[in-house]
Amino acid sequence: MKIEKINIDGKKASIEVLDKIFSAKINKKLVSNVIYKTNANYKGRKAKTKQKNEIIGSTAKIYAQKGTGNARHASRKAPIFVGGGVAHGPKGETKYKIRKLNKSEKKLSIASLISEKNKAKNLIVFDDFSKEIKKTKEMNTLLNKFQAKNSLIILDKNSKDKIIKSARNIATIKVTDINHFSAFDIIKFKKVIFTETAIKELEKRYA
Repeated sequence: MKIEKINIDGKKASIEVLDKIFSAKINKKLVSNVIYKTNANYKGRKAKTKQKNEIIGSTAKIYAQKGTGNARHASRKAPIFVGGGVAHGPKGETKYKIRKLNKSEKKLSIASLISEKNKAKNLIVFDDFSKEIKKTKEMNTLLNKFQAKNSLIILDKNSKDKIIKSARNIATIKVTDINHFSAFDIIKFKKVIFTETAIKELEKRYA
């Protein structure tokens, strides 16, 4: 299929792209599953409480088993005592299971989301940036021109080097490359912007 490509002056052309990425079947259930796994793996699980066997102290029985009239107890490490272990508390980051994200799941979810952006006309393809944009004001003017103030911008290396300085202070966009974006990023931003070379890199990676 063909999609529209524009340069920063607004001149339009078209490029050939793969249907399986830009016009794929939109699988919302798969996307939801991928987002759930991604977010679960991002969570910092650093809270840690000591279990009964991790408390340092005497293991001596606090009083006789029988004859006192009180309930039976062993050491003061039991969870019912102040300073004892915590029953069923958080076990720290290493104890939690990392949710596995299959390569095929990731590829299909990315294709679904990009196809959805394309269908909603929220996908923009630029020519590679040949001229460096040095000032944030210039970058803001460019984004306003194409109504792309809330955008994920996925670039090839050369284009990224030319605009990264002007774009890094704009809070409503994210500039990245093919290797460092996720399905969550595509959902987070209203529009997705590619350069022509980034499109080719995307097709090699996700086709």
